[in-house]
Amino acid sequence: MPIDYRQQLKAHLESLRNAGVQFLPRDRELTRLVSNSSSRLEDKPSIAGTPAEVANPLELRRYELTQLSAEVASCNRCPELYSTRTQTVFGVGPIDSEVAFVGEAPGADEDRLGEPFVGRAGQLLTRIITACGFRREEVYIFNTLKCRPPGNRTPTREECENCLPFFDRQFDLIQPKYLVAL
Repeated sequence: MPIDYRQQLKAHLESLRNAGVQFLPRDRELTRLVSNSSSRLEDKPSIAGTPAEVANPLELRRYELTQLSAEVASCNRCPELYSTRTQTVFGVGPIDSEVAFVGEAPGADEDRLGEPFVGRAGQLLTRIITACGFRREEVYIFNTLKCRPPGNRTPTREECENCLPFFDRQFDLIQPKYLVAL
């Protein structure tokens, strides 16, 4: 009998929600997080002047991810985060990766370099990824929040809600088979 990864991910996300994880959308169905967005891509005649009939689905997703990154970079929804950040920290890795690692928020090193998990926690994550039989370059790594909370404090509920549309769209574009919450 084939393994239903979508059902397993749905059950895992539900258990995280029941455990009080704040980053799950409480007023949305969890199945939205694991839905396949390919039908939406095929329905779009064009994206900002890029004809969908010319771009293959992977290139179209890559283009949309670039557009989303630019949108995140100009975000000012959280005045405290916006005024204290050096830059936004969007995500790194191949868009067609089967495995994605997601953390809470960038730290000081990440804010300085603009890449997730590059400090001490990033060194540990790289060792974990390697121990799992992957290379860091083979997985996608991103955070729920795209800006560093001052003093590396825990993100507020409002900050999480402000970043949720970016997170949802990023997740939909990456379409990982496996999501590892850090």
